[in-house]
Amino acid sequence: MNNQPTPDDIRQTVLRLLGEIAPEADLTALKPGVSFRDQLDIDSMDFLNFVIMIHKNFGVEIPEADYPKYGTLNGCVEQLSGRRAT
Repeated sequence: MNNQPTPDDIRQTVLRLLGEIAPEADLTALKPGVSFRDQLDIDSMDFLNFVIMIHKNFGVEIPEADYPKYGTLNGCVEQLSGRRAT
């Protein structure tokens, strides 16, 4: 049986995590293909914390070289949808 989260589940979880990192942000206005750092008032440490939260919530290893792939909502969904448990 496959317990892979759906793209919508991933999207909702990523938005919830972003809300914890940037509680003042209007996530309903977030453009899915535009960098979080361009849209939200987050710095590099906030982004690192966000990547750590993704790791903990989804149980995936994220190499530092892949961090930029998680910089947009679409990127997060694409990366996390493509992961398979090993």
